[in-house]
Amino acid sequence: MLLLATDTSGKHGSIALAECGPGDECRILELVPLTGGTFSAQLVPQIAALLAKHGFTKRDIGAFAVASGPGSFTGLRVGLAAIKALSEVLEKPIAAVSLLEAVAESSRSQGKILAALDAGRNEVYVTECEIKGSETRLISGRLMTREQCFETTGDATIVTPDQGLAEAARLKGLRTEVVEHPLSDAIARLGGRKILAGQTVSPEELEANYIRRSDAEIFARSSF
Repeated sequence: MLLLATDTSGKHGSIALAECGPGDECRILELVPLTGGTFSAQLVPQIAALLAKHGFTKRDIGAFAVASGPGSFTGLRVGLAAIKALSEVLEKPIAAVSLLEAVAESSRSQGKILAALDAGRNEVYVTECEIKGSETRLISGRLMTREQCFETTGDATIVTPDQGLAEAARLKGLRTEVVEHPLSDAIARLGGRKILAGQTVSPEELEANYIRRSDAEIFARSSF
């Protein structure tokens, strides 16, 4: 199965092409970075160029995997809209993958962890997870201040790709693990497993998981 994976959630945007089969890890054919801020202009042409480079057309795509958030409101809308359109035209399944899930999957820790991403404004996107062997169970996801995150960590290990967040946690005496920021190759591997397990969504069901409200919502609420 030829799988196209995209991530337009932030400055680490990328697309990946992978071949996935039952019982096998997805083999990444190529990972292509996208420059933040210009996803709307780059995404579709880059997908077409990537397919052509490997001798494929869009009709060869068997499924899609897409980073559904958290992240940039504009970036996520661009990426999800493109995948929705392609999926609808080609009638192929979609796997929605949380970036926090990808962070957790890259951890080498065992037991309770907090997968965390810096959300700016002194806030952190957090998902509580339980890792046993090769299985990862997601418990909950929410937006917290750094102080709340550090206070509620308990015996969990904070797993994050953000060096600043990791250093702040270490200064508090908390266990931390720094991992690579997940790109579309990680989205492809997770998405491939979800698709083979039947965990897919239709174009109509695909939604961004922002976790945080948009500035427009915040300012609208504060104006009353």
